Amino acid sequence: MSFNYLKKLSPSRKLIVGFFLAIILGSILLMMPFSLNDGQHISFLTSLFTITSAVCVTGLSVIDVSQVLSTYGQIVLLIFIQLGGLGVMTFSSLIFLMIGKKISYHERELLKEERNAESNGEIISFIKGLVATVFIIESIGAFFLTLEFMKEFPLEKAIYYGIFHSISAFCNAGFALFSNNLENYAHNFGINMTISYLIIIGGIGFSVINSVLMAVRKNVKRFTLTSKVGILISIILTFGGTILFMLLEYNNPGTIGHMGFFDKLLASFFQSVTTRTAGFNTVPMGNLTKGSIFMFCILMFIGACPGSTGGGIKTTTLGVMMFYVAGVVKGRENIEIFNRRIDWEILNRALAILVISIMYISIIIMLMMMVEHFKFEEIVFEVISAFGTVGLSLGITAKLSIFSKILIIITMFIGRLGPLTFALALGENKIKENVKYPKENILVG
Repeated sequence: MSFNYLKKLSPSRKLIVGFFLAIILGSILLMMPFSLNDGQHISFLTSLFTITSAVCVTGLSVIDVSQVLSTYGQIVLLIFIQLGGLGVMTFSSLIFLMIGKKISYHERELLKEERNAESNGEIISFIKGLVATVFIIESIGAFFLTLEFMKEFPLEKAIYYGIFHSISAFCNAGFALFSNNLENYAHNFGINMTISYLIIIGGIGFSVINSVLMAVRKNVKRFTLTSKVGILISIILTFGGTILFMLLEYNNPGTIGHMGFFDKLLASFFQSVTTRTAGFNTVPMGNLTKGSIFMFCILMFIGACPGSTGGGIKTTTLGVMMFYVAGVVKGRENIEIFNRRIDWEILNRALAILVISIMYISIIIMLMMMVEHFKFEEIVFEVISAFGTVGLSLGITAKLSIFSKILIIITMFIGRLGPLTFALALGENKIKENVKYPKENILVG
């Protein structure tokens, strides 16, 4: 693939190539002897799966990261988690800015595509502010996590654990340095709330964070419509998920049934937050009731806000469709959200994302059911978790066949970049309609 050919690629295709090359590089590094503990060996597929999960900030893993990877290997993993959280183009642009290189127009277009921004006019100043904000947020999280880990580990190890889990949480990656994730800390209020705070801010989206910061700095009372819808849907899903999880699991001894009321509430809140796109867990996922599994699938499918470190169809996509349905019921001619009218093209985009996502997930589930012997809900949960870049599993990830692992790798990749990005990459040019056909009604419903 020549450099001139790459320059001719559209922003969507360049973005795909950028993530792909980062994954290949990370896979090679993770296979190196310095990345593995003594006596450990991993195949290229295992390395590819792990790095794809890191770059796509998912958290699904076929190995025990805490046992297989050395400290250097864990640092390699962490670097690619941060790279995936910020975005490949954002990360590389940061390096260019540090060495004094100017960002070209085409690179600005790529950044706009990756950040899901409306224009590339102020993208560089936005990137600088984004990186500074990320550093501050992750540093605060690392500080409080270190204080908690110091109660159990030596200072040096506590600091390392604090930094690793802070970055992993903010990037919504879900990788933990414990064999059972965070199940040992189900009763630890400090760790639960700090991780939750990082997940929520990372999943709310950089554009929303920027909107809030601008409102605070300039004393502006009006947020952008994206921020309003993203925050509203996030609040509804988070607290709605907390209540439903507590009701569904209240008497389940395998999850929260044995806990006191406060710990049940804490665990329910944490699971509701992490299910949206993070992948951490403080209760055994394999012991969930079928009702909770179904609810988790819905939350994972919806995911986080646009322009964030999370996946899924996005909260604003759901919000647009909800307001549209409400408008249809009320007999309105336009889509109205917070006294603003939405262009029909946005609804078309939202519907396209929903339909493409459902079709893709359905195909992958059917393909995996042809070769796997696991229960239906286990496969559905695994696929939606990969697509939503969540990283939760009912315990089947490491037992998947080679074919299914490849499907999950592809699903994580598509889920991180967005199904519409791939659809646009396949057909970038809009078709100009020179002929308009006569209208005719069709019965629906």
